[in-house]
Amino acid sequence: MENKTPLYAAHVALGAKIVNYAGWQMPIHYGSQIEEHHHVRRAAGMFDVSHMGVVDINGSRASDFLRYLLANDVARLKTMGKAVYSCMLNERGGVIDDLIVYYMSPVWFRMVVNAGNRSKDIAWLQRHAASFGVEVELQEEQAIIAVQGPQARAKTRVALGARFGTAAELSPFMALESGDLFIARTGYTGEEGFEIMAPAEDIEEIWHALYEQGVHPCGLGARDTLRLEAGLNLYGQDMTEDTTPLVSGLSWTVAFEPEDRQFIGRAALEAQRSAGVPQKLIGLVLEEKGILRNQQAVFTPQGTGVITSGSFSPTIGRAIALARVPVGELEECEVEVRGKRLKARVVKPPFVRKGQSTLN
Repeated sequence: MENKTPLYAAHVALGAKIVNYAGWQMPIHYGSQIEEHHHVRRAAGMFDVSHMGVVDINGSRASDFLRYLLANDVARLKTMGKAVYSCMLNERGGVIDDLIVYYMSPVWFRMVVNAGNRSKDIAWLQRHAASFGVEVELQEEQAIIAVQGPQARAKTRVALGARFGTAAELSPFMALESGDLFIARTGYTGEEGFEIMAPAEDIEEIWHALYEQGVHPCGLGARDTLRLEAGLNLYGQDMTEDTTPLVSGLSWTVAFEPEDRQFIGRAALEAQRSAGVPQKLIGLVLEEKGILRNQQAVFTPQGTGVITSGSFSPTIGRAIALARVPVGELEECEVEVRGKRLKARVVKPPFVRKGQSTLN
């Protein structure tokens, strides 16, 4: 059975092309994926991300629980409303999911998890919750709109009016409650923006208010090219249960200090680090005509790797990719495209920052 978000009817009314994504009927685009991409980079676009899971962790030991479940350390969150990005690992150090967790009070943390991992994540969290005496609750009545782009702040403030509260003053990776809204200065595009959580019965009104302010509806297609330009990983491609954060460009999300904090997967990561991390995630720009796609082979002097995420970049006008390759110094490589080996330049993501190419 395929799920529908509370905004499904609004997508259909706008002529969206609907596809199945992680068991959900979601818009892939509303006519032009590239046009939607440019709206986000140049003005403001909005995405229905209500298929993602909002999970609340409640209890006096909520912090202890998350310090054990996550590779990053929520003890670093000293200000209420502050958020942190982290991976949740299995005992082998593989990534069960990547997520954002918000510290809302000493007894309440809110997590947002990936759509395709909702059931798996809830089961994993509940499996360990009893030992810490915490409650894990999926907030199924919550819907989410992500507003992204250089004009996101101004347009969202007008659209929401008094309901926006003091959200305009939020620093990156901060959140607040404003009435029945939960507003976070987070996103998945590399642009300024907000993720607005609201009761399902109110979300369509918010969607239309944003639309009236010229915030362009965007589908999953533009969301993917935007996040790739920003050098942001996608679960199931750039990291999985069989890859660790250390080989997926996410070592910065692992808090090995303090040394006495035990978290699931720590021993496996320490062993991998001691033995020498065998692979790394790099950015690629194709130097010849062609398109970089997922699972294309990458050839380096150190051995063969693979593209984990590849696409055409609308902002840059060239093919770009993230690839996992053997460790070693590398300035260029070859990628197999339609049976031919084409040259690619190795670059450090992001490919785009503040709407502009970072490539020389």
